[in-house]
Amino acid sequence: MDYLDNMHPEMEQVIDNIEKVMVGKKEVAVICLTALLAEGHVLLEDVPGVGKTMMVRSLARSFGVNFKRIQFTPDLLPSDVTGVSIFNPEKLEFEYRPGPIMGNIILADEINRTSPKTQSALLEGMEEGSVTVDGVTMLLERPFMVMATQNPIEYEGTYPLPEAQLDRFLFKLKMGYPTQTDELKVLSMAEKNKPIYEIDPVMNREDIIRMQDSIKGVFVDDSVKRYIVDIVTKTRKHPSVYLGASPRGSIALMKAAQAFAFIGGRDYVIPDDIQFLAPYTLPHRIILKSEARFEGKTSEDLVYDILKRTPVPVQRSMTP
Repeated sequence: MDYLDNMHPEMEQVIDNIEKVMVGKKEVAVICLTALLAEGHVLLEDVPGVGKTMMVRSLARSFGVNFKRIQFTPDLLPSDVTGVSIFNPEKLEFEYRPGPIMGNIILADEINRTSPKTQSALLEGMEEGSVTVDGVTMLLERPFMVMATQNPIEYEGTYPLPEAQLDRFLFKLKMGYPTQTDELKVLSMAEKNKPIYEIDPVMNREDIIRMQDSIKGVFVDDSVKRYIVDIVTKTRKHPSVYLGASPRGSIALMKAAQAFAFIGGRDYVIPDDIQFLAPYTLPHRIILKSEARFEGKTSEDLVYDILKRTPVPVQRSMTP
């Protein structure tokens, strides 16, 4: 991540704040912040206890926004997520009781421990930025971001997320175990107090919205757009692929690159941004053929292979 050496000052402040809690997870923090600025959503997949929930909480506390947590369980109902209309006998009318989805940063904890029907309750909010209850559509307040955690599907009591819902996530990534040095720091930090309560907001809701709007002005050269399309097209034509990334994947990669460039202190996207973000943006949108899976191939390996085989554009001008 050498090309983040000149990080935007405000973004560097947020990352430094998160690192007070998340030791050795700067890259994960940058990815999550990129998703927030790009108005996307993140799926954190890993074994329990590596800090998935703590990452979400530290990001929310850094901005001081409305944070809601949904603990997904097998008996959770869709109305437990979106809210429900309850009859008020005094007013003789139904009143909407908001569900936990009506927040700014939503932690969907262990999302694959509930049924697909309940999982799908998040779909409208993630894609349309709205929630429909009893035929009435309500807009969600900006900023809105779902950060979902899930355990590997090999674990007991898990339901695989359907492809339609996976496609709604801008990024899918793993936390990974800390190094021994980092884990020693974690022990020292947790010795007396919970570090999460020592984080104070360094920005606010209005700051997020301002930066989200600014990102739309980050310049993407036509050669970079062609580079994105070339990569995504190859995911559809690869002999090991049953279903490649959709046009939503191309749009997601471009918007993510604009946000990532902004974090890097630039007002233009470079091919390095695409190369860094593609392994987080595309693999969960790809379905491999069964024979490829039997051979031990993964969609992540396929994306890295495509990146190696796709010519990198040479940009003569980085500004419009």
